[in-house]
Amino acid sequence: MHPRFDELTSPGEAVPYSGIYRCDGCAHEIVSTEGHVMPPQNHHQHSSEQGAIRWRLIVSPR
Repeated sequence: MHPRFDELTSPGEAVPYSGIYRCDGCAHEIVSTEGHVMPPQNHHQHSSEQGAIRWRLIVSPR
C-alpha cells in the first residue's frame, strides 16, 4: 500500500491528494480535491472519546 494512506490531515490543512477521506475518530467520510482545503474544525463534532478530527485518505484515483 502507498504511504499516502498512512498520512493524517487536520481540519483546515491543504488536501495533499484527491480522493475519499475518512475521519479517524468517527468514520465520517468526505471527498476532497488536491490543493483545496480540508473542512474546518466545526464541520462536524466529536465527543472527547473520539479525539481530534483527523482525516485519512482511503480511496485515491491514482
